[in-house]
Amino acid sequence: MKGQKGYALASAGRFQGRRLFEVLRALGRQFSRWWQLAEQRRRLAMLDDAALKDLGLSRADVTQESERSFWDDPMAR
Repeated sequence: MKGQKGYALASAGRFQGRRLFEVLRALGRQFSRWWQLAEQRRRLAMLDDAALKDLGLSRADVTQESERSFWDDPMAR
């Protein structure tokens, strides 16, 4: 019986470590996504009017998009 209790405690510790790893990995993915959004918006703001016309966007559209916060993810909805 004593050995079984020790095994249960050891496996609980491994579960907590795994859970922590999953949380840290999810945080890393979220930070990476925010970085991508900020970079895409910076690059969009740097395009010239001819490139924007090819994309079918106006300068007002680009200004509105580039002023959004980095955490405002349209794909998260």
